[in-house]
Amino acid sequence: MKKFLNQPGDYVNEMLEGLCAAHPGQYRQLPGHPRVVLRAAPPRPGKVGIVTGGGSGHLPMFVGYVGPGLLDACAVGNVFAGQTVADAEAAMRAVSAGAGVLQLYGNYGGDKMNFNLAAEALQDEGVEVRAVRVADDVASAVASQRHLRRGVAGMAYAFKLAGACAEAGGDLEEVAAVAQQACDNLRSVGVALSPCTIPEAGRPGFDIGADDMAFGMGIHGEPGLWTGPLQTADQVAQAMLEAVLPELGLSHGDRVSVMVNSLGATPLEELYILYRAVERTLRSQGQTVVAPLIGQYATSMEMAGASLTVLRLDGRLEPLLMAPASSPFWRPA
Repeated sequence: MKKFLNQPGDYVNEMLEGLCAAHPGQYRQLPGHPRVVLRAAPPRPGKVGIVTGGGSGHLPMFVGYVGPGLLDACAVGNVFAGQTVADAEAAMRAVSAGAGVLQLYGNYGGDKMNFNLAAEALQDEGVEVRAVRVADDVASAVASQRHLRRGVAGMAYAFKLAGACAEAGGDLEEVAAVAQQACDNLRSVGVALSPCTIPEAGRPGFDIGADDMAFGMGIHGEPGLWTGPLQTADQVAQAMLEAVLPELGLSHGDRVSVMVNSLGATPLEELYILYRAVERTLRSQGQTVVAPLIGQYATSMEMAGASLTVLRLDGRLEPLLMAPASSPFWRPA
């Protein structure tokens, strides 16, 4: 293992200290709960609070999307491990400003259990709570079992759209409805080229052959749909489109946003080669790409690979996507 760290057990805490020190106008840690990161400014009275949480190792997912027009707080877990119940509760209390709190997070068992317990605690205190779980990874379950799918890079779109709705003054039901519509309108799939190493483990969590790729692998190394010889960029782009588009029901004239995301080690040059093929195919089908996202939006430590997310837009979602937002990591083209 070659990583820039001190002690593996200090990895997450020191990362969060560095993040907040680098962006003091954006982030602050909650006193008494250093694993809870909030917006630098206090909550606006009467605004719906939006809270997420999840494991480290995926920066900028999840904590990187705390900011105006996005999330209000994030409870951060260990690498590839969920947030604690106590931190989830503390995050929700910190952003509760009289209009209720939306929990918006990935569809993982531990996160769901801990957020459910936190919701019960806040509801006992009189806070109205709604929950929306993102399940965009088409490789993790068939369409008829969407409720079993993992949440991956598409969460960034859900954060942005729900955040814009809340910033504009939407009530809790409206913000939750936008978050759910975002989840219904997006699909993702990933391709891994190399494994990654959890600091406390000190060795790769799985193996991929030197000349192979793993199609559909999850961001924690969960098995994908198949493993086989590395294909060309155009072939990979086409395979990813064929995995995500059938469920979106796109027609000629539809508008979409597209994210081509590095899973950690893949450089921008290769992402743009993939995007070139994706955009050409969509354009040939009569679809227009709006505000594409090309870069690191949801990583898996130093894993080489990429994911594709396609979001179907409409008259409600597109203005929310284009609304102002402030984060060092939200960079639409």
